[in-house]
Amino acid sequence: MNIIVNDETRISEELMDTLRKAASACTGMDVEISLSFVSLEEIHELNREYRGVDSPTDVLSFPMFDDLEELEAMQKQDMGEIPLGDVVICMDKIRQQAEEFGHSEERETAYLFTHSVLHLLGYDHMTEEDKKEMRAREEEVMAELDLAREEK
Repeated sequence: MNIIVNDETRISEELMDTLRKAASACTGMDVEISLSFVSLEEIHELNREYRGVDSPTDVLSFPMFDDLEELEAMQKQDMGEIPLGDVVICMDKIRQQAEEFGHSEERETAYLFTHSVLHLLGYDHMTEEDKKEMRAREEEVMAELDLAREEK
């Protein structure tokens, strides 16, 4: 499991460990993921350029595989670490959403990372059924990390 971070000074080793565990829980594979932390302006520009959405977002995913059968074939061949894709997270959104939801920035980072890794694996939330499936998987992973949402 390898996570390549664009600026490791922004996150603690403890959080880095949590992100590795999240990726492992999501994938069950030996993967490599590129992780970048960017500003609100940067993620706005990326969202406009790559998704055609002219507004900032919290996280973007750029999968290496359009066809998940190709990913499964690589896994079966036991080729070692599989490059899964890129995750881009907005630091400003982490702070804003952590405050809004009443939890730590670390939990918000782990959640957004988990959400994005699931996108790299082909999960989506375009339909209500897909959204329920993805949300359930997110909750499973977060519980495995001891970061389950607290009931209010």
